[in-house]
Amino acid sequence: MASRDEMSRSFGAAASAYESGRPDYPREAVEWLLAPVRSEGRALRVADVGAGTGKLTRTIVEAGADVVAIDPDPDMLATLRDNAHGVPTFVGTAERMPLPDASVDALLLGQAWHWVDPPVAAAECGRVLRSGGVLGLIWNVRDESDAFVSGLTAIMHASSAERMIADGGPVVGEPIGDLEKRVWTWTRTIGRDALLDMVASRSYVITAPADERERILRRVGELFDGASRMTGDGAEVVDLPYRTEAFRGIRGIDR
Repeated sequence: MASRDEMSRSFGAAASAYESGRPDYPREAVEWLLAPVRSEGRALRVADVGAGTGKLTRTIVEAGADVVAIDPDPDMLATLRDNAHGVPTFVGTAERMPLPDASVDALLLGQAWHWVDPPVAAAECGRVLRSGGVLGLIWNVRDESDAFVSGLTAIMHASSAERMIADGGPVVGEPIGDLEKRVWTWTRTIGRDALLDMVASRSYVITAPADERERILRRVGELFDGASRMTGDGAEVVDLPYRTEAFRGIRGIDR
């Protein structure tokens, strides 16, 4: 089995599947993360850390912020540049960001904080955030109370993020204050190819031996075939219920 570090840096090998298979983030959740630093007459300066292919980046842009994207994988950033034109990109991590001190109003991480070293990352976030800035952490997680979702997880294994959420959520550290939490529920209607891409983009599957990866994808395809419904235009789909779990903490004010 691949190490945690190898899994955390595996996504570039499946960048196109990640972009196709992973869901977008609800706009209202991103607005909630940014609300504490909104002010009249000035665009927010935001860094999307662990930006991947730009799923969260694009929603931040739609929210009217000036964004830079940071990710450890150049292949993921190359895909992001194809999907979020004009957004500056930098190779880096939450523990080491190529940004000046006190340079951004908000740092947002989508599907990413579970990979970091929390005390080190929190200290680095404190360096980069201005006083009173926001650290926002957000995950799209499938609703395991749904029979199809629980069957899917049984095939492809729970992710590090899903285990962390089930265990009580993320931990941060100084100088970031206590985290507030909000949850949004919604449903994603998805076709067979996109479902398989979603599964293929998961770190456990990317780093699995070829025969194990093929077995997982075959079983997921069979699960889809047994549960799909036909839409009015003849497409075969399944409905995936999701929870978007968002957490925000405020950097302490400098005295």
